Amino acid sequence: MENQNEFSSIRIGLASPEKIREWSYGEVTKPETINYRTLKPEKDGLYCEKIFGPTKDWECHCGKYKRIRYKGKICERCGVEITRSKVRRERMGHIELAAPVSHIWYFKGIPSRLGLVLDISPRYLEKVLYFALYIVTDPGDTPLEKMQILNEKEYDDMRERYEDDFEAGMGAEAIKKLLQDIDVFQLRDELNAELENATGQKRVRLLKRLDVVDAFCKSGNKLEWMILDVIPVIPPDIRPMVQLDGGRFATSDLNDLYRRVINRNNRLKRLLELGAPDIIVRNEKRMLQEAVDALIDNGRRGRPVTGPSNRPLKSLSDMLKGKQGRFRQNLLGKRVDYSGRSVIVVGPELKMHQCGLPKEMAIELFKPFVMKRLVATGAASNIKSARKKVERAQDPAVWDALEVVIKDHPVMLNRAPTLHRLGIQAFEPVLVEGRAIKLHPLACTAFNADFDGDQMAVHVPLSAEAQAEARLLMLAANNLLKPSDGKPVTVPTQDMVIGSYYLTMIKEGEPGQPKFFEDEERTKEISFEDVKARINGKYTDSQCLCADVDDQLASEFSIYKSYKIYRDKDEAMMAYQEGSLGMHSPAKIRVSKKTEDGTKSAEIITTIGRVIFNNPIPQDLGFVDRTDPALAFKPEIDFVVKKGELGKIVDKLISVHGVSVASVALDAIKAQGYKYSTVSGTTVAVCDALIPAAKKTFLEEAEKKVDEITMNYNYGLITNDERSAAVIKAWEDCTNKVTNELTSNFDGTHNPIHMMVDSGARGSTAQLRQLAGMRGLIANTAGKTIEIPIRANYREGLNILEYFISSRGARKGLADTALRTADSGYLTRRLVDVSQDVIIRDDDCGCKEGIVVKAIMDGNRELESLSERLIGRFPLDEVKDPNTGEVLASPDEMISKEAADKIVAAGITEVKIRSLITCKSRHGVCRKCYGSNLAFNEPVQVGEAVGIIAAQSIGEPGTQLTMRTFHTGGIAGGEDITQGLPRVEELFEARKPKQYAILSEIDGTVRFEEVKKAQHIVVANNETLEEKKYLVPYGFRIREEITEGAHVVKGQELTYGSKNPNDILAILGEEAVYNYLIQEVQFAYRTQGVDINDKHIEVIVRQMLKKCTVDDAGDTDLVAGTMVDVSAVDEANDQIDARIAAGETGLKKATRTPVLMGITKASLATDSFLSAASFQETTRVLTDAAIKGKVDPLIGLKENVIIGKLVPAGTGMDVFRDVDVIPSYLSSDGKEEILNLEQLQKLLTNNASE
Repeated sequence: MENQNEFSSIRIGLASPEKIREWSYGEVTKPETINYRTLKPEKDGLYCEKIFGPTKDWECHCGKYKRIRYKGKICERCGVEITRSKVRRERMGHIELAAPVSHIWYFKGIPSRLGLVLDISPRYLEKVLYFALYIVTDPGDTPLEKMQILNEKEYDDMRERYEDDFEAGMGAEAIKKLLQDIDVFQLRDELNAELENATGQKRVRLLKRLDVVDAFCKSGNKLEWMILDVIPVIPPDIRPMVQLDGGRFATSDLNDLYRRVINRNNRLKRLLELGAPDIIVRNEKRMLQEAVDALIDNGRRGRPVTGPSNRPLKSLSDMLKGKQGRFRQNLLGKRVDYSGRSVIVVGPELKMHQCGLPKEMAIELFKPFVMKRLVATGAASNIKSARKKVERAQDPAVWDALEVVIKDHPVMLNRAPTLHRLGIQAFEPVLVEGRAIKLHPLACTAFNADFDGDQMAVHVPLSAEAQAEARLLMLAANNLLKPSDGKPVTVPTQDMVIGSYYLTMIKEGEPGQPKFFEDEERTKEISFEDVKARINGKYTDSQCLCADVDDQLASEFSIYKSYKIYRDKDEAMMAYQEGSLGMHSPAKIRVSKKTEDGTKSAEIITTIGRVIFNNPIPQDLGFVDRTDPALAFKPEIDFVVKKGELGKIVDKLISVHGVSVASVALDAIKAQGYKYSTVSGTTVAVCDALIPAAKKTFLEEAEKKVDEITMNYNYGLITNDERSAAVIKAWEDCTNKVTNELTSNFDGTHNPIHMMVDSGARGSTAQLRQLAGMRGLIANTAGKTIEIPIRANYREGLNILEYFISSRGARKGLADTALRTADSGYLTRRLVDVSQDVIIRDDDCGCKEGIVVKAIMDGNRELESLSERLIGRFPLDEVKDPNTGEVLASPDEMISKEAADKIVAAGITEVKIRSLITCKSRHGVCRKCYGSNLAFNEPVQVGEAVGIIAAQSIGEPGTQLTMRTFHTGGIAGGEDITQGLPRVEELFEARKPKQYAILSEIDGTVRFEEVKKAQHIVVANNETLEEKKYLVPYGFRIREEITEGAHVVKGQELTYGSKNPNDILAILGEEAVYNYLIQEVQFAYRTQGVDINDKHIEVIVRQMLKKCTVDDAGDTDLVAGTMVDVSAVDEANDQIDARIAAGETGLKKATRTPVLMGITKASLATDSFLSAASFQETTRVLTDAAIKGKVDPLIGLKENVIIGKLVPAGTGMDVFRDVDVIPSYLSSDGKEEILNLEQLQKLLTNNASE
């Protein structure tokens, strides 16, 4: 193959018999494979060396020529060319058929291409091809018609009557003759003429025929090439034969299928030579046709050909199809060298950018580098001895070399399933003893890893470019933010949280705690118990101890405090170390700060724990307003740190100081967290799950209430449904009372279980309720709530009935997880496929349209605020404060968090922004319409594969959502995800919902009519006199506000249910359907507590709305009624505009109707046949592409991976090819500067323009 990057597109077509012979290196005439004694290939057989090349490098079949010096020579005795044996992977052979056969893809595919061209029904066509009926090929002077179908009897009658005046035949020969007689261009004109006055089914059929005929006109394929005279034989190494131990052979199914074809072909040749009777020849031809069908696509017609154990043989089509086919198994997923895998263990001592690599794995992975190093340092004289040394691994020089080699060489760790791009990250390896990989605890969230036996794979980036990319783009320390919503992903969890919580909390009864007095002179001390009695629960214990409410205590209760005072932090630390000051006791500590006016100091009231916590944290994160002189010395973190607070701290660290400072601070917080969670000695005992004393009374009350309800039911005062609902409500109220009592029991205490739940380290209130409250009501498998509650909790233990009821919930949780994980994976695959070619390609597409965004509401609850939707986007026009006229955001600047907050504060409720939906870029999208790259919080770069990121961001939580059902153990009220994942799928596939809402197509007033016992809603507009009638199907409920005489507007819902996106598109247009889809997808995710940024959903919706139907082609080259890309219509209309501008008159533009496609359909409708074929329905896509002679422009990622080119994203884009590396740059004043990505791009653009 020529240099793989020298072509820009790839074309597929039908192969002509000449082409097949041209590819071939010889004809295969014998069905034999190899000689059973010599194990050498048989001459002219399926493995023949003369045709396909030698089995051993540089050696002919007979052994006359051996060695490379005879390269290119052809042996006179055996005719084998002396060359490498790998040519047996690329050289093809052929079989000359004794009779033509049809290609099953073109006659049996849907629609049947042969049937459409000839205008014969596929049923008759099949009978002709398989020698059951005759077809007239030339009627001569007889009353017969061309292509008339005759059965045996009719044929014999006609022969008797007209003798040889007409020609009729059967099988592929007859069809081939008919195809040769057709002039496609003439046929196209005839069909176009017929179309002008055709309607209904006839028109549909004509359009289908025209589509196929037009394809043959444009592609240059000939019709008769759908009939095969010659069959190509694929190279032998692609259908190998291997010897098993025991002397038997395992062979590829293709060899069996080829053997059948050759046997039948040879038999047919012999019969023809012998002049056998027609009926025998015909039978042999039919068998040959069936053999070729089985070879191309076994099982497509009739019973599949089976092998020894009744298993259908794998044909050529099966080699391409499905997960194990050529496309998905070999072209899109390859095994790579320089990789290893092992179990992971936690490495709390590692830094954010490090991972522990087992020594024996490292020596194997870095073998070539170590060998090179050994030779370079003179520890080994040549590569051979270096290899021996490395393999023995005894010599200390080997380990020294490994240390040096590994020092600046990042490795990539990957954990399957890789649901988003954070599932594969780069780390600097640190050699460790043992055989397990050590993973940094903060990287676990991104990988979704835990240490219960998870395994991870290690990959070594080899080239300098790959290493640079791993270090700059993939290093774990640089990937602290989630690409799906821009929130930090490396938030400390579990031990680290409880450690931080323990450090920063305030607790009574420790040495050095503040003293309380009754008088202002502070002479009469009172105990803390007295203080608590006096304030009677108005303030919590910790509020009383710290300085928050000192003034209130003095003014309201005349209680005064005095603190221990320390000269500086060091003195306080010393007091803590010798035990005179507790970690959680507030004290006055003097702190000093260097300012421009010299050193200033002030006293602050805080605990020593908080001082320790603040040590590694920069003191300018913005938690404290430093402009207020009173707060100038206050520590940045002066509150109890829980999981949420840690998230905020990490967020501020990254946004204020960037990732490098943040990762250092994170490592310090991690170390501190582990240390002090150990110091805290937090443990869990059964007695920590305190059962509320009032539980008994609550249960008795509920039982009383239920008895009352049952009595009312027995008296017939309420229906069974009402009784059931009331019983369930009574028990739910009881459960809630127990839970509230439980939490109020725990509040303010330092119970270890409460500390864990309160800090967010582990567990939730729902789990706590099950441990110490009551389990409550459980849903059954159908999702209906069972009326019998589980009164016990896990500490008391369940009785047999309760255990039985609750076990069903647990099982449902597990079954759900298994099923929905698969569903979610499939959804992700479809999303990736539909969006894989969306890449940032331009700086600015210059579009003048945008979309209006406002907060997304669910009733009164705000699901997504306006500021969330604005951050990181570009406004279409200037946004001004309506009161002051101040410009809050301009179109050239991305909206920052501050700007978004200002916009909301100014009372603005909706803003028009640049959006991917309206982006005018031909392929991909532009930077302005996309906005910020959420993973780095800066404008997105050209080359970013935003489509893949969008698919991952939507798909990854899909799996999380599906697994969510797992943790609630089937408790009633913990919403199962039925509205979750299936709803998202329904939206992206643009399906009609089961219970859809009927929408009004016009403005008008409502009246009801009954026609044949069916209710109809009629909407009439008195001004336009337009009227629309809607049948209300059985089981649909009309909305309450839709009454006789009510006024409705266009697009308003008339019945309850979800709207059908296709209706919205038809009635209200593109922006409405786009807004609806975003809102509904956001609703599905946000109700499950998952945040996804709008722009990811926009990418997918853009792809769903990419196509349109051409209504009127005007004076463009488009064809009316066809489906094309929206951009194609826009381009055609731009050309018309240009011609009008040049002075032409009377030109008409094309008009179009937008089409909403589901993601599966949109993936298959892509321009790239390679991408579509590797997605689904491989044979159908390839059949269609071959007839149309499609050209794949290689724009997306998938098609480039398939043919082995660099993907056109990131550094693989043309902009970045052949770039010289400038590691540092001398600035104008002669100082050396390291450049960041933005500066580097600027520099490159300048250099390129010069």
